[in-house]
Amino acid sequence: MDPKPFKTDVPALHPATQLGPITIRVADLERSLRFYEKVIGLTSARRGGGDVPLGVEDEPPLILLQETPGARHLPRNSGLYHFAILLPTRADLGSALQRLIDSDVRIGQADHLVSEALYLSDPDGNGMEIYRDRPRAEWTWRGGKVEMAVDPLDLDSLLRDAAPGGSGAAPAGTTIGHIHLQVSDVQQAVQFYHGILGFDITAAFQGAAFLSAGGYHHHLGLNSWSSRGAPPAPPDAAGLESFSIRVPSKNEQGRIAERLKAAGVAGVLENGRVSVRDPWNIGIEILAA
Repeated sequence: MDPKPFKTDVPALHPATQLGPITIRVADLERSLRFYEKVIGLTSARRGGGDVPLGVEDEPPLILLQETPGARHLPRNSGLYHFAILLPTRADLGSALQRLIDSDVRIGQADHLVSEALYLSDPDGNGMEIYRDRPRAEWTWRGGKVEMAVDPLDLDSLLRDAAPGGSGAAPAGTTIGHIHLQVSDVQQAVQFYHGILGFDITAAFQGAAFLSAGGYHHHLGLNSWSSRGAPPAPPDAAGLESFSIRVPSKNEQGRIAERLKAAGVAGVLENGRVSVRDPWNIGIEILAA
C-alpha cells in the first residue's frame, strides 16, 4: 500500500538550515567517553559532572553525553533510530572504517547512491551512522524526490582510499549530517516536521519518510518499521534527549517560532534559542547563527 500524500503547501525552511549538536543519554559516562574518543575519534572539551561535550578540536561540539545511571536500551519504543556523523571526504570514511576494524566493532554498511555509510551502535545501543556524501551533481532527482538505495558498499575500495598515517581523530569539518527517528506514526511525524517546522519531503515510501532543507538528501529520517503505535522512550532510557536545528538568522528563527505558536505547539524562547518537544518528547532547539 502506498503512503498517503503529504501536504506540500507549507513555508519551507531557509536553504542554509543545518543540524547542530545533539544530546545523547548514556548509562556510564566514562565507558561512553572511551568509546567516542577511541573508536569514533571525537575529543572531549572537558570532563567532570554534568553533560560532557564531544567534537573536533577547535570546533563547536557535536554531541553532548548526558549520564543517566541505569539507562536501558528500549529498541521498540519511539525515539532514536540512529544519528549520523558526516565526514568531509571518502578518505576520512576509509580511515573511520579502519578504526572500527581495529577496535573490533561490529558494523553494517550501505551504498545509498547519494552517500556511503557505515552503521554501528554505541555501548548503550544508541544507533549511529558514519558517512560521506557523494557530490550533489551525482544525485538523481525525479519528480522532486531524490533517488536513494541500500546497495552493498565496496569496503575494500574504501580501505584503499583511507588517508595514510591518520591521527585517529575525526577530521576538521565533521558535522551531524542527519537524525533518523523511529516514531509511532509517520503521518503524524511528517505533519510536525514538514507541516509545522517546514522541512521539505525528499522521499517517502511505506513506513518511512525523509525530509531536508536546501535540497539536501535528508536531514531527518522518520520510520515506523518496528515502532508503529509504540510509546515514547521514557526519560530514564538511553537514547536521544534532544537535537538542534541551526538557521541563518534571528528572522528565520522567529518565523519558525510563529509557526509553532500558530499550531499550538508550546515553545520556550531563552538564551537566544527556541526550545520545543516533538510528539514523542524529543527536545528540539532552534538556534540562530
